[in-house]
Amino acid sequence: MFLGDDGFGPEVVRTLAAEPQPDGVRVVDYGIRGMHLAYDLLDGYDLLVLVDALPANGRPGEVVVLEVGPDDLGDGDYDPHGMNPVAVLGGVSRLGGTLPRTYVVGCRTASVADGIGLTPQVAAAIPDAVNAVRELTTGRV
Repeated sequence: MFLGDDGFGPEVVRTLAAEPQPDGVRVVDYGIRGMHLAYDLLDGYDLLVLVDALPANGRPGEVVVLEVGPDDLGDGDYDPHGMNPVAVLGGVSRLGGTLPRTYVVGCRTASVADGIGLTPQVAAAIPDAVNAVRELTTGRV
């Protein structure tokens, strides 16, 4: 179950998946299947865009685009039972792959209380996040 605004990523992915994509672009909701993402990255990609909720240390509903590099990942502590994004991305090199140019399109949360459904501020940010993903993927694959 999602905790309120933690469902932001899947909602953006659902919106993107309903539209035609440029050649070479895949839209996938990996959810809690982080190891699946790590293994898929071994196929070699030019670009990875993750969409996720971000901590509320900003204006709720604010869309932020962050570039992630190897130095941001530290050791990428590996735990196959608790694969957070840092562990997944850090583990790609351990599996013999190379992390592609990577971005996070995130949204500052208003609430991560128990329950399903986005707050109005975060729901209103979905179109901005979709546009940010489009901008990153257009001409970069």
